[in-house]
Amino acid sequence: MLEDKTPQRTSIAQLGEFGLIEHLTKHFTVTQPSTLKSIGDDAAVLDFKDKKTLVSTDLLIEGVHFDLAYVPLRHLGYKAVAVNVSDICAMNARPTQITVSVAVSNRFPLEALEELFEGITLAANFYKVDVVGGDTTSSTKGMIISITAIGEADESEIVYRNGAKNNDLIVVSGDIGASYMGLQVLEREKEVFKVNPNSQPDLEPYTYLIERQLKPEARTDMRTLFHALEVKPTSMIDISDGLSSELIHLCRQSDTGCNLYEDKLPLDPQLISVCEEFNLDSTTVAINGGEDYELLFTIALEDFDKIKGNPNMTVIGHMTPKNEGLHLVTRANTKIALKARGWNAIE
Repeated sequence: MLEDKTPQRTSIAQLGEFGLIEHLTKHFTVTQPSTLKSIGDDAAVLDFKDKKTLVSTDLLIEGVHFDLAYVPLRHLGYKAVAVNVSDICAMNARPTQITVSVAVSNRFPLEALEELFEGITLAANFYKVDVVGGDTTSSTKGMIISITAIGEADESEIVYRNGAKNNDLIVVSGDIGASYMGLQVLEREKEVFKVNPNSQPDLEPYTYLIERQLKPEARTDMRTLFHALEVKPTSMIDISDGLSSELIHLCRQSDTGCNLYEDKLPLDPQLISVCEEFNLDSTTVAINGGEDYELLFTIALEDFDKIKGNPNMTVIGHMTPKNEGLHLVTRANTKIALKARGWNAIE
């Protein structure tokens, strides 16, 4: 007799709202001393004593921010946490708690939500953040995820977007552009699948790019690194909407111009080869792609020796007086006006 391999489908309505919350949150543990009361009351209670509290919220909507045709729910849960934690990192703060709210239509059984929350739990454990609350509700179609991240820092540690000065160096962590190309690979394979559902894609040549898209990591390590190097950025932002967009934010809020150098951009070799395969310009991808969740920051010129040669950081340009404008300096040493061509959340 053949084994029935039909996946189990448990209707969420069977549990009711409180039963669902209890079921999905039973694996969350409290690790932060500042968490006085977690899930189970009308509000979480946090105690930061002498620390400053930082709060950031992001909304992820099916069909706008993610496509479940190729995004596994575990990865989606992990990524939803990582992108919010990244906002706290961009303030040079330490993430401590998150709240998680999810709206789903009746096409999602309990098992789908369990997968999503497995990813959320994995990320919460990895980043050492407590899940202290949230909400669940129904959606007329699709899935919506909203996560609020909370962090702490001494007032003297916090870095804003508006502190850059003329001649400050522009620095980026890690490499850029890979997440965008990972998305292009996944979109291509989705179209192939539509034509031939029996096709088995060979994704081995694209593993790094796909991982950067499906499972990005927030740079929680950079705060520790800054402290160890005795460097405090003068301004900082995380790269969610594309390097050019984020750099323009820093310049506008700091009242400066900038020179960004094409030949200094940190690109992974896999990105360069796949850009050639797709007939795309790697520089265009690197500065406009988005969703890298690396940190873009500025440091005082006199701090250069402290970061020189560090594999986690690349100097890619410098700030200039505002009246000199915002420019990309090409390999041919010509200046092109820098424009924001990345993600626009309200298009």
